[in-house]
Amino acid sequence: MEPFKELMNADVARMLGAIIKTKYAAFNQDQYEMHAMNGLASLEFKDRVMQVADAFDATLPQDFDTFAEIMLNCLHPSEDTNADGIKFGPDGVCGFAIWPLTELVTIRGINEPEKAFAVLKEQTKRFSSEFAVRPLIAKYPEIAMETLMKWADDENRHVRRLASEGSRPRLPWGIRLDQFVNDPAPLLPLLEKLKDDPDEYVRRSVANNLNDIAKDHPAVVANIAEAWLKNASKNRHRLVKHACRTLIKSGDQRVLSAFGYKAVKLNQVSFEILTPTVKYGDEALEFELVISSDGKPTNLMIDYAVHFMKANGSLAPKVFKWKDLKGFEDKQLKAQRKHAIKPITTRVYYPGKHKVEIFINGVSAAIADFELQM
Repeated sequence: MEPFKELMNADVARMLGAIIKTKYAAFNQDQYEMHAMNGLASLEFKDRVMQVADAFDATLPQDFDTFAEIMLNCLHPSEDTNADGIKFGPDGVCGFAIWPLTELVTIRGINEPEKAFAVLKEQTKRFSSEFAVRPLIAKYPEIAMETLMKWADDENRHVRRLASEGSRPRLPWGIRLDQFVNDPAPLLPLLEKLKDDPDEYVRRSVANNLNDIAKDHPAVVANIAEAWLKNASKNRHRLVKHACRTLIKSGDQRVLSAFGYKAVKLNQVSFEILTPTVKYGDEALEFELVISSDGKPTNLMIDYAVHFMKANGSLAPKVFKWKDLKGFEDKQLKAQRKHAIKPITTRVYYPGKHKVEIFINGVSAAIADFELQM
């Protein structure tokens, strides 16, 4: 598999220039390529995107209306380029190749928001303008919210998704929208409008927006979960569960109760680590949980947290999902789990005493130690 950065390579950059040339005869393609290709292979993906954007900035007309017309004319004719068989090529710009052009629309149009929003709306149908739209939202919040509310009613699913994805407070790779981090209230009517969108692609974005909000305002999302789950369809139930994934992992009692995981009284909880010493990379951590109850039907969500040793000797928990039991009515549950302790790119392991903690419906139920040997 090619590295992700190859989605913006020399061939893609050349094709972009060739498409622009067919739509704007005065375009200096040689000058553009000289700028765009200069050290491109040595750059990472985002830097490649911005270098190609800079190359177009240096070679396309400065007048925004003329520039915007070129941007619109170079688009792929399909307004849903996620469809099978539609690829970036001579027919027009779509997919990841459009990214530098969306960035340039915002750079050029930062003082002409209405015009910039209009171009980004068309570009998003061919991939996504979710990153490029954010500086406009940050600078023009009132114009932006009026525009996003209109987009939420658009017939094109990519435009409706842009309304929620582009306004996420903490979109990965995008600038943080501090106004929504501090106060998400302006977003709530927008998300309310989109919560029962017919397309899963859009509903998933609504869930991601709410999950962002939950990181700073958990009570706001708990209120929404309680309201939206009443007489909820399967699709809305799925949306709310995905929206509350951070709160569920953290054991938020209001959210868990809204999903039917109320505080539960167990007769006995027995927890044992079967591998009290684990050799890094060679062995898995194994543990066993036994719980007993009165046999009355209940919903049980069982998670576990591994408290990993940090460089300074302190422990930091990482929660992992384990069991989701609806209507559990057995008098006893016995479950075992293996958790691999092996090299991964997202974690550095340190030797010493670690812990495993069991959570039942968000409440700590047992904890035990194990030793990691390196």
